[in-house]
Amino acid sequence: MKILAIGAHPDDIEIFVYGTLAACAARGDEVRVAVATDGGAGGNGPVAELVQQRAAETTKGLAKLGRPHLFGFPDGQLASQSDAGRAIANLVSDFRPDAVITHAPEDYHPDHRALSRLVEDAAGFICPLFFADTLMGVGFTPEFYVDITPHHADKKTAIMAHDSQHPQRFAAGAALQNRFRAGQCNAPEGHYAEAFRVFRRFPFADAGAILPPPPPRRPFYVPGSDAFL
Repeated sequence: MKILAIGAHPDDIEIFVYGTLAACAARGDEVRVAVATDGGAGGNGPVAELVQQRAAETTKGLAKLGRPHLFGFPDGQLASQSDAGRAIANLVSDFRPDAVITHAPEDYHPDHRALSRLVEDAAGFICPLFFADTLMGVGFTPEFYVDITPHHADKKTAIMAHDSQHPQRFAAGAALQNRFRAGQCNAPEGHYAEAFRVFRRFPFADAGAILPPPPPRRPFYVPGSDAFL
């Protein structure tokens, strides 16, 4: 199976979907990753130097998944880039993935929302599209959960590769969110999950079987009975 993930900024794939992509790679999928913007608005100092640094951080953070495709569009201006849609569509068309993963259209950052719309159009009739969880899950209702427990440590390492972004805050936030999503599945202590929903449109309205499985569930005792659910 071929899985394509497209993030808006140089650390987005690591924060939102790294564990799922690692799970896909572990089961033998061909995984490809792409980043839409150059990250030049994510810090102080000369923009050209920051862009170069963030490209290197992304390459390091995603090394276990493969070398990322860096579109290099200006950070914070994705919605106004007239050639972005065609560039993304060309990547999807060339790779011909079995599924694409990108940001949810209601996420907090305008580049995330712009990319979501662009990928919706690019995926077209080619393959199903999955939306990743929003930052801290705000406004997002999951349909699918992926167990990322075996890959949680690698996810943290990938996030921490982004020295320019004070990454400990993002690593801690992602761990909290992934633990909460696992808790929603009644997973045992120490489990982590990433959450998704599918873009329900013809002809890919039911595509959840593409994703790796959810976390295991603990037995659930029903008071007043001897049954565990």
